[in-house]
This record gives sequence, structure tokens and C-alpha cells, in this order.
Amino acid sequence: MNTGGKAVFFKKIEELRKVVRDIEIDEIIVGTGRFRVQFEGESMRALADSIKSHGVIEPLIVRFENGLYYLVAGERRLRAAEMAGLSVVPCISVAATQIEAAVIAIIENLHREDLNMFEEASAIRSLIELGSMTQETLARRLSVSQSYIANKLRLLRLSEDEKEAIVRCGLTERHARALLRISAEGERREILSIMIERQMNVAAAEEYIESILCAESRANEIRSKPDRSEQRHKLIIKDIRLFYNSIDHAVDVIKKCGIPVESTRKETDSGTLISILLPKEWRAAG
Repeated sequence: MNTGGKAVFFKKIEELRKVVRDIEIDEIIVGTGRFRVQFEGESMRALADSIKSHGVIEPLIVRFENGLYYLVAGERRLRAAEMAGLSVVPCISVAATQIEAAVIAIIENLHREDLNMFEEASAIRSLIELGSMTQETLARRLSVSQSYIANKLRLLRLSEDEKEAIVRCGLTERHARALLRISAEGERREILSIMIERQMNVAAAEEYIESILCAESRANEIRSKPDRSEQRHKLIIKDIRLFYNSIDHAVDVIKKCGIPVESTRKETDSGTLISILLPKEWRAAG
């Protein structure tokens, strides 16, 4: 997070009345609309072990309203403390409205880099909806650019299955943004599977998706031309990598349908020989 965002966070905390106190875990209410969803894996177990040995070093942030404590920030620490067997946790009680509490929560998590890309995007959407704010207004409050907010929100167009696969397989936000260039969800899922299977880095994924879009664009351009047979069915490939990637993509799609097709490329004196092998039993079935 940039220094401006940190300054806003610390200034906000200083402005609010706060008292550090131990609060029973059972007394802390975790809201239903929270944006953090990932609380699993080795990092959680490591945090729980650390808390068991050293306690909760950084207090949670809560707000007190109508005799109840509502969690503002620190859900991961709260859950780890429960795993460690603690019954009470140190908390900073702040006097904040619901909107102020939401702003504190996302800034605190951004500062700590606790959220994955989709949790952060969900948090930003929640702030916009809760505070009836525009992207520009929220960008000013978080000390980021409006394009930063817009790019985060675009990530939410992916399906839940796509989000889960991206996080589970360790793909980056640039992978996700490249994938969003494909509008059809079914095609996106196929491409995502191929990206994961081939362990594509960002550059390879972007090039692969670009080749698919270019092939589709050229095909559409040819179909839209006057009905002259040669012109209508002849596709001029300026970049040979585009041609290869298009074939690879078609073969991958066929494989996803359960057909064990294989493709090979062989350089000869006269050019490149591309072969696609379909087993006899599948040809007989067809």
C-alpha cells in the first residue's frame, strides 16, 4: 500500500477514541457481509502456533454499539486465536460509524496485505455500496487512483469457480485481468484450465489469449466480407505463432471433451508439417 494510504489509516486511528482492552472472544460479533473468505492452510496454522506461544501481539479493532462489540479488523487473528485455544483477545475499541468502520477495515487489511485480489475487490465493492460512494470518491479516501479501483472491481466479473481456481493455483492479478478479455464464461474456463495445466507465466498467458482473440477477430473479418469463396475462406496469418497457438487451443478444447487427440509439428526441407492424430476407435465411433 502506498505511503498516502498508510498516512490516512494512522491518522484515522488517531482521530478516533480508542481503548485497548481484553475482550472475550464469544462477545465479539463478526458481521455476515465481510469480505475475507480464505482462512485455511499453513499460514493460519503458523499464526495459531505463534499466538499460542506469544499471544496476540497486534490488537484487533472493534467498535462498541448498543452494548455489543462488532469486529472491524483482525478476523484472521481472531480465528487463529480460537484455534490456539484463547478465550480473550486484546482489542482496540473505536468510536466509529458503520461506514467509518468499513473504511478502517479495508485500509487496515490493505496495509497488512492480508487480502487476496478477490477479497480486496469485494471489500471495495462493499465500501462503494455501503457508503453510496463513487469510484472517484473512494479512490480519494483510500489514496489510490480511480483506475486502481476500476481494475479491482473488474475482477468480480469472474465466476466463483474461476476465482477459486486462480487463488488455489497461485495465479496473479495480471493472469486474471488477461483472462477477463474473454467474454464467454465457458471459453474462459477452458482457457484457464490450459493456463494452469501448462503453468503459464503472465507473458505466456497474455500472448496465448491475444492469439485466440486475434484468430477470432480475423475469422469474423473474413465472414463479414462479400461472398467471394477464396476471400471468404482464406485466412492470412501474419504471425506464425498465432497460427500455432490457434491449433494448440483447438486441440486442447477437443481433449477437454474426452477425445485423446494428439498434435505434432515437424520441420521438413519444404516447411513445417503439422499432424493431428485421432485414434482409430474414435474414428470408427464417429
